[in-house]
Amino acid sequence: MTGTQIVPAERALALIGGEATDANLRRYLHGIPGVDAVGLEQRAASLGTRSIKTTSKALALDTVIKLIDLTTLEGADTPGKVRSLVAKAMNPDPADSSCPRVAAVCVYGDMVPYAIQALGSAHGDPDQGGIAVAAVATAFPSGRASLAIKLEDTADAVRAGADEIDMVIDRGAFLAGRYGQVYDEIVAVKEACRRSDGSYTHLKVILETGELNTYDNVRRASWLAILAGGDFIKTSTGKVAPAATLPVTLLMLEVVRDWHRLTGEKVGVKPAGGIRSSKDAIKYLVTVAETVGEGWLQPHLFRFGASSLLNDVLLQRQKLTTGHYSGPDYVTID
Repeated sequence: MTGTQIVPAERALALIGGEATDANLRRYLHGIPGVDAVGLEQRAASLGTRSIKTTSKALALDTVIKLIDLTTLEGADTPGKVRSLVAKAMNPDPADSSCPRVAAVCVYGDMVPYAIQALGSAHGDPDQGGIAVAAVATAFPSGRASLAIKLEDTADAVRAGADEIDMVIDRGAFLAGRYGQVYDEIVAVKEACRRSDGSYTHLKVILETGELNTYDNVRRASWLAILAGGDFIKTSTGKVAPAATLPVTLLMLEVVRDWHRLTGEKVGVKPAGGIRSSKDAIKYLVTVAETVGEGWLQPHLFRFGASSLLNDVLLQRQKLTTGHYSGPDYVTID
């Protein structure tokens, strides 16, 4: 996927009325209205009760599949495991040729060449029916490394051919109020996503919302990541509990809605970690449609970061088709 060039300094100058210093960013971010936690959670709960009938459910399940970043991020990952992951991404249900492909596979940077090789001609823009390769970077999942190491980590994955970079913010710096440092790091990582031809690898900015403690912090971190040039804001690494939740995702969707109204630019949202059932995933689809519109339900604007969700979706699809559940051996073990 080819990212459009974003000039974050111009974004910040236009919006906060000055350079992106700690003082200016603090004034702007703390001037954003506080989150009504009760109202947010009630709305998320209400959206989660919407029922979807059979025909719509079939479409919803296929939409979920098309929006999945199928993920393996373990220290024990091997080229063989990545090839198996890619095989599942390309052909999720070998018994049903109508089953769509996932949007991307997400791996560690050193696994990118194996993923690209295994994808072959299937490697490409998910909006055009291909499968992208996403790589986590910037000392994922902790983010605890020097900026130089984070940038080389990113550049190495880009050189290897990654289409998308999932970076982590420095949560310690953010919680300490060093907003300028977090902003500058995201800007620098965005620049490290520049390819030799001048195009940019898509940048997803992971907030690790489970460590941000409050909804107000999630809202501020979302605005900060967008100001700095993020193409996506992502909830979690999947390594910290709680990971994605419906209220937090709703809040992040409201931020990208407000950003779009303000600037005309569209930014993506990726809930990741803890979404394991079709029922839960469909709640997220409803929340997207009701908050930013159905136009956001496409790979360059919404993703699920998941490893086990796909199996449940496949079982639900099969039940809709045949009227009964298959045994556990119907899907592969991840």
